[in-house]
Amino acid sequence: MSAPLRHLALVMAALLALAGCTNGGVLRAAVPTPVPSARPNPSPVALPDPRPLTFPREEGPHHRLTEWWYYTGHLQATGGRDFGFEFVMFRAERGAFPVAWASHFATTDATAGTFRYEQRTEFGPQVDRSPAAGGFDLTIEPPADTAGFPGPGASAPASVPGPSPGPSAGSFAGAQVPWVMRGGGGRDLLSAAGSPGRIELYLVTDRSPVLHDGDGWIDLGPAGGTYYYSRTRMTVNGKYFTAPDTHLPVSGLAWFDHQWGDFIAVGAGGWDWFSAQLDDGRDLTISLVHGPGGVEVLDYGTLVAADGSARHLTADQFKVTVLGRWTSSHTGADYPAGWRIELPSQRVTLELTPTLADQELDTTASTGATYWEGEVTIDGTCGDGHRLAGRGYVELTGYAR
Repeated sequence: MSAPLRHLALVMAALLALAGCTNGGVLRAAVPTPVPSARPNPSPVALPDPRPLTFPREEGPHHRLTEWWYYTGHLQATGGRDFGFEFVMFRAERGAFPVAWASHFATTDATAGTFRYEQRTEFGPQVDRSPAAGGFDLTIEPPADTAGFPGPGASAPASVPGPSPGPSAGSFAGAQVPWVMRGGGGRDLLSAAGSPGRIELYLVTDRSPVLHDGDGWIDLGPAGGTYYYSRTRMTVNGKYFTAPDTHLPVSGLAWFDHQWGDFIAVGAGGWDWFSAQLDDGRDLTISLVHGPGGVEVLDYGTLVAADGSARHLTADQFKVTVLGRWTSSHTGADYPAGWRIELPSQRVTLELTPTLADQELDTTASTGATYWEGEVTIDGTCGDGHRLAGRGYVELTGYAR
């Protein structure tokens, strides 16, 4: 399943209200449930689920209720300065209404002690110019001069900056440049600008996509199903602008998730999602999905070897222990902060520590959700006694009520 199903709660709070929807909890996508009349138009090439995934065809948009392209990563600049980044585009399709898009862009600068984020929304199919043969070409334009959500048939983008605690890194708020995700086949381009700064990044990997749960299909039972694959180790090179006229050459690693399906609501208590890129070449993701009262209803993971081969992990093959807590001064939400992950069969123990405590995003203006998604450092051991290290990201939803 996803990293878990992302919180698309959604982009179109107003649009879905027009469709007569009510909010519901979802794995990594708290998507309101539409009335029958708001079901999406069927795809002209729709096939029964599940079906084998073929690349690069799968990398572009699908005619499904929910879809996203999600990047997190770690950048190193000359002189040893480090940055974390998150960049995501959500897509939602609801019958005759315009296709709804939302995007979040965030950067973490642990050295300066700052975390900044921004969000945009847009309506309409013009956002996607992906080739029919495969790959993706997604763009969300700068904010329009007029405010408000559009009605059916309209198209207008909007942009909302998030809080920017700490000293300013240079103002990009309302930057009049598009946000772009473009690529396919393990060759991607990312471009975004706003209060977090500006990125122009090129991502490359020669590894095949990792298909979660073996074949890339996650059965959600009565909630539907979802396709989910990742590129867990993409080499990054590019520029990070800390001010409009000042940029740093950067390099590093990124993690890419792509997920889509006709899922609506699963669980009701949120989820904890972990990604880890270890210095020995292994990658790990774990998802803990919570039902009412915080009871875990679905736990799973994927372990990727240094050669790119993947192994599905069931709930009895790992253990996650919370090591601390952090309370947000913005929302009052109480989040876990620090974790120990044990993989007994691998004789591996990892400890994950946030690079900054406050990496909370209030994206109610675009997706209706407040969540914590932040960069972590990783230290650990193998059974043979040698040390492990790495970087990762953690996402926590369902903690801000």
